[in-house]
Amino acid sequence: VQLQASGGGLVQPGGSLRLSCAASGFTFNSYAMSWYRQAPGKQRELVATIGSGGSINYADSVKGRFTISRDNAKNTVSLQMNSLKPEDTAVYYCNAWLSSTYWGKGTLVTVSS
Repeated sequence: VQLQASGGGLVQPGGSLRLSCAASGFTFNSYAMSWYRQAPGKQRELVATIGSGGSINYADSVKGRFTISRDNAKNTVSLQMNSLKPEDTAVYYCNAWLSSTYWGKGTLVTVSS
């Protein structure tokens, strides 16, 4: 099983980034896919989830700014992040959940001027 996240980087406040996660080794379209993040000194928190049927949930802190999507043909899940704030700075992790839970290595997002 592999979950490979990409797309992190340094962006100014108000800017945008798009994270992608490429999955392999499991039945992607059966799994709920999520993005989590962990800021320095803080616990990992759920950012957004998209179910196997397409249902979506967001953390209150990102509603209206972030959009999660999935492409079952390409086994990818993406997170479009707009209007970024310094408090969005964190390592972002891709997660797959069904009967098992899989984690990818994170990608660092830094929002700073």
